[in-house]
Amino acid sequence: MIKNTIAGFDLPNLGENDKLHRVLSSTLKSRWVSETIAPEIQNCNSHAEVEDGGVTYWDPEYFDLKNVKLFQESRPEEQQKILHLCSRGLLEEAYFVEKSGMGYMAKMLLLAESTEERMIYGLFSAEEATHLSQVRQFLPSEPVATSDGFLRFLSDLGESSDKALLLFVIQVVLEGWGLSHYRSISRSCRDRSVAEVLTGFLQDEARHNSTGVILFDRSNVSVTSRDAIVETLTLFLGMVQAGPQRVVAAMEKVKGHFSRSQKVKLFEELDTETHSSARLATLRSLMLGSANVSPVPKTIVRELEERGAFQSFPASQCAALA
Repeated sequence: MIKNTIAGFDLPNLGENDKLHRVLSSTLKSRWVSETIAPEIQNCNSHAEVEDGGVTYWDPEYFDLKNVKLFQESRPEEQQKILHLCSRGLLEEAYFVEKSGMGYMAKMLLLAESTEERMIYGLFSAEEATHLSQVRQFLPSEPVATSDGFLRFLSDLGESSDKALLLFVIQVVLEGWGLSHYRSISRSCRDRSVAEVLTGFLQDEARHNSTGVILFDRSNVSVTSRDAIVETLTLFLGMVQAGPQRVVAAMEKVKGHFSRSQKVKLFEELDTETHSSARLATLRSLMLGSANVSPVPKTIVRELEERGAFQSFPASQCAALA
């Protein structure tokens, strides 16, 4: 388990009979009109877990499994388990992103330099709390933070006291990336309730991102902060360069241990270089988009380019990291 302060991954969850839980439910009702569907969703998930071996909210095409020979030759129940693990992985990632978002927004509220900025972050924190409550309705059990690299990254990043770093990496890059990601998974989702919830995040994510761009433009970005941003983004982009590690991990969990050559073949069939290149290009565009208001992002992108941070890894390198 990842222990931290700001991200709050290790905070316990109170039972439904706790008085605070009832206060929370009452407060959320005024913000989330769809809360009444929660019991139906939970019952549906529970039934599917027993009858089908796991809920699958996305088809094989979304995870690029249609060209993976090992997946196509697997038994139907194995395919179902793999898709369930991949689907749950997407929802758990959203759960932890929104959970850490509450802590981040609360921290930025305290770092605010005007009354309006403090008000904005107070409202943003409430939006993240609402998102979290919506996502966890689709999870049959409360996720536990593991040693996943992306979660460690979020946890460590939230502890930083460098406001310019937080603004650029979290609000400009990650919130912008989240906007693109939520749009993609909502469009591809086979369940209407999940798709509607994810689509509902888009307006909030866009507002968080644009606010980050405005505030970063007003920041006095020191050389130390710029260097820290480059180092932090190099680490994050490295995870994107490494390709669909979670998809391969899900397959290995169901099918058993893979050899190095099997992993290389899987990453090749998943067309890792093409898809990672597209994601890296999107992230580069997000960074340069904020360069219209501040010259700093251009220097950041240039340094990242010199490091080769926008180049996807070949299948052999992805396999070595799996």
